[in-house]
Amino acid sequence: MNFQLTEEHLAVQEAARDFARTELLPGVIERDEKQEFPTAQIKKMGELGFMGMMVSPEYGGGGMDTKAYVLAMEEISKVDASASVCMSVNNSLVCWGIEQYGSEEQKKKYLPRLASGETIGAFCLSEPEAGSDATMQRTSALDRGDHYLVNGNKNWITNGNSASVYIVMAQSEAEKKHKGINAFIIEKEWKGFVVGKKENKMGIRASDTHSLMFNDIRVPRENRIGENGFGFKFAMSVLNGGRIGIAAQALGIASGAYELSVQYAKERKTFGQEIGKHQAIQFKLAEMATKIEAARLLCLQAADLKDQNQSYAQASAMAKLYASQVAMEVTIEAVQIHGGYGYVKEYHVERMMRDAKITQIYEGTSEIQKMVIAREILN
Repeated sequence: MNFQLTEEHLAVQEAARDFARTELLPGVIERDEKQEFPTAQIKKMGELGFMGMMVSPEYGGGGMDTKAYVLAMEEISKVDASASVCMSVNNSLVCWGIEQYGSEEQKKKYLPRLASGETIGAFCLSEPEAGSDATMQRTSALDRGDHYLVNGNKNWITNGNSASVYIVMAQSEAEKKHKGINAFIIEKEWKGFVVGKKENKMGIRASDTHSLMFNDIRVPRENRIGENGFGFKFAMSVLNGGRIGIAAQALGIASGAYELSVQYAKERKTFGQEIGKHQAIQFKLAEMATKIEAARLLCLQAADLKDQNQSYAQASAMAKLYASQVAMEVTIEAVQIHGGYGYVKEYHVERMMRDAKITQIYEGTSEIQKMVIAREILN
């Protein structure tokens, strides 16, 4: 595994870092408080190529590798995890899923708009009775010949209201259980599509998380992804890649909180000297830095395996499991290092601590990641 960064990698990293500091940092606290989706910022991310990084240039994307994507995700997440989760879903789940498994017509129709940020995508798997157990799909898609009739509900959908293109998992043949599930590309403007309530979340508050309702939506047969019954395999494959994006997000939240802590430790004085000269603070920073570096290597390893077309299910689950744990541990310590100032919004670390928790939940809880890892080990 070669983690040596190329000039292109370094350029992408620098561009993402500059964008995060100049475009995302101003107003990030206010957007969090008001639960305000970063519409203008996401549009600019699309213009700069961050919304379709791994999409082939043939379909309007950047044609970059997964390592470049991890680097960019980390830098964006250092400043604004709400923006980065939108970026993650669009890149890892929607664009990659369509390019990897969609028909040529689907790729040509949807990828250029998604990669440019002209439209945003959403991935619809979770339901009230199908969270961790994705086989229990209640949303139905009845075959009507030239179209499917889709009915049901989805919840916890990132980009739920801001998206225009949705990949929806639905059960077409219940007797076949998970082998009867299909994946469909559904457009928001179609009759019968209803956006439900917006969730009032603890963290990533500027991202819009909604429930969705489908009422007799006519989905053209050509909008089914893959062969009949391919939906569950599609979802599991796409989620393997999605875990790399969320691991990179967790890594970014941790490294952002760490960098603020280092800066604060050099500026804040107690007992006549900077707090960074106190051994207690030094120990905290050393542990934070070590954990972050280990998480970064796990993320890059999973990305490298994916880029080499090797099996990466175990590596992505490990990266997601460990990086999300590190995000929680580091942000808690960051608040502690900042003391009372860490508990107020203007120092950012309290928001990062709130944002960190979701990385242990979405794309599968920590317990689910352990099950994935153990299954790969035992197989």
